[in-house]
Amino acid sequence: MTAIYLIGLREGLEITLVVSILVAFLVKSDRRPLLRLVWAGVALAAVISVGFAVLLRVGVATLSSTHQELFEAIASFVAVAFVTWMIFWMRRMARHMGRELRGKMEGAIQVGPAAVAGVAFLAVIREGLETSVLFYAAAQGAADSVRPLIGITLGLLTAVVLGWLLYISAVRINLSTFFTWTGALLVLVAAGIFKYGFHDLQESNVLGGLNHHAFDVTSAFPPSAWYAELLRGMFNFTPAPSVIETVAWLAYGIPVLVLFLWPARTRQPAATTPATTAS
Repeated sequence: MTAIYLIGLREGLEITLVVSILVAFLVKSDRRPLLRLVWAGVALAAVISVGFAVLLRVGVATLSSTHQELFEAIASFVAVAFVTWMIFWMRRMARHMGRELRGKMEGAIQVGPAAVAGVAFLAVIREGLETSVLFYAAAQGAADSVRPLIGITLGLLTAVVLGWLLYISAVRINLSTFFTWTGALLVLVAAGIFKYGFHDLQESNVLGGLNHHAFDVTSAFPPSAWYAELLRGMFNFTPAPSVIETVAWLAYGIPVLVLFLWPARTRQPAATTPATTAS
């Protein structure tokens, strides 16, 4: 539930920030009548995202056991691709996201009402579908279906409250620091999902070596211990992983985490020569 809460918080805050930017732009430019179009686009995106999540759960339940394992493996890899793209995109675009959204909304206003709703819809549906896939992938192997729902609901509600407080300037949060720390944690969560994808491939007999363990620390991390359950739920840690699972976790987790935390290059202004200055 902890990992799913983090997913809901991170994705939910991105959605909330996008919506608050659009709302603030319309309010400050004295275009309040257009707010209903923005909320219509947001509502449609939310309904489709929830429907997609339900479709995933119901559709997979009708598959055979082997096909379920294969589908879950594919869903895990798709979710990891989403997470990786999302955290690097957010790190690169966070400073310019507001300007880009305001520009799109200004252009949509000139086109017509449908375009205004479309900007809000497209801005939210991407995050919504990502959240649905991530939720499905992270909830695999959960003991029940209630705790994942509680985790994603609490995460989204926390994001909405934080977004509202930021909008009314009741709180101040260093968003760059927030997205850096949550991004680093999501890399570790994604590494666990990536590892679980290979576990599903082994379960479906696409890959062998399920019983070839890289190590076994079950005595130190008994399944009933709270800390073992926390590590399993957060990072998909298992006390006796296979060699393939361990290699998959390390092959994704270490290089992606290093690249994500590596300081971004800043462009230096070009040196001005005397001749250029004279010109």
